[in-house]
Amino acid sequence: MGRIAPDQAAETRQVAEQIQTIESLIARNRAWAARKTRVDPGFFARLANQQNPAYFWVGCSDSRVPATEIVDLDPGEMFVHRNVANLVPAGDPNFTAALAFAVEVLRVRHVIVVGHYGCGGIQAASKPLANDALGKWLSPLRSLYLHHERELTTIDAPQRRDDRLCELNVVAQIQALSRNPVITRAWAHRSLTIHGMIYSLRDGLIGAVCDAVSSPAGEAHAQVAQSDDELDANIM
Repeated sequence: MGRIAPDQAAETRQVAEQIQTIESLIARNRAWAARKTRVDPGFFARLANQQNPAYFWVGCSDSRVPATEIVDLDPGEMFVHRNVANLVPAGDPNFTAALAFAVEVLRVRHVIVVGHYGCGGIQAASKPLANDALGKWLSPLRSLYLHHERELTTIDAPQRRDDRLCELNVVAQIQALSRNPVITRAWAHRSLTIHGMIYSLRDGLIGAVCDAVSSPAGEAHAQVAQSDDELDANIM
């Protein structure tokens, strides 16, 4: 039998490690399902038979921001869409389909855009972007940074500067949502409220960064809080 080449041996070890990792996920899934069933034997039967969430959460893809977990909701209680930097581009069919399903089919009562401090997309947008898929996706955020560059450059602390852009981004998404045809059609017939919020990785708390909007006229009032004290006052 011939010897296995070093690169082939490394590849074999890598495949074995990947299989082990996936098997551990499956094992954790089995343990989770068993715990849920012990606590609530009818949980999965109810979950399979209905989806009636009150909330549509638009958040960042960041793995540190698990939507339902940080607001202590069970599966089925919130419809979730996530992308890099929690953007709501009307021209993106993925987001538009999720929004239409949430508003027109599930008839959620609240649409919540949730940014988070420490967002990698926010940090990337403060510098020139590459001409690749990620750069094109973040281009509206880069434009937002340039629009507010004078204000942002007056903030000496880099972390606070990034935090401020996170807040401004959420407000921009709320303003864009208030003009989205899916939202305006819903407002013509029923109550629907849009909320802009920020999640802090540093303490696990979420808080509002702008006024909630429940009608087309409310867009003008979606203004970002001007200080840390105002943000603290809105912490839920």
